[in-house]
Amino acid sequence: MACEQETANTLREAGFRVTPQRLLVASALRHAGRHLSAAEIADEVRTVYPMVDLSTVYRTVEMLKRLQLATVTDMGGDDLLFEWSAGEAHHHLICSTCRRMQVLDHRYLERLAEEVGRDFGFQADLQHFAIFGVCQECREGAKT
Repeated sequence: MACEQETANTLREAGFRVTPQRLLVASALRHAGRHLSAAEIADEVRTVYPMVDLSTVYRTVEMLKRLQLATVTDMGGDDLLFEWSAGEAHHHLICSTCRRMQVLDHRYLERLAEEVGRDFGFQADLQHFAIFGVCQECREGAKT
């Protein structure tokens, strides 16, 4: 209940209406402990609120993203994954072959942000950053 109240307060302070659907979407993300697709969020919310649709999920996640409570990771194509972040810097290494994600510590990107600022006078927003490539397991599997 404390998490729900905290989310409700954040929404109100930002000028958004607090609705059951919004709180349920936020709760699904906050307590998942992993990345979720919009369909997975909708399925979770529908266990309590059967009338929620995907457009409500997308709008709510976009609102949470603007409030820096959620991140969106574009997996390529139309595949988006969402995760609760509560304003914390959050980065991923994503394998293009097996689609596994690995969290990348923010310190790896701090130097990049500093160099971009120095060289280009550009303040990079690196709150959420995804680097695509091929993981070690897939590279080793391709060698055999």
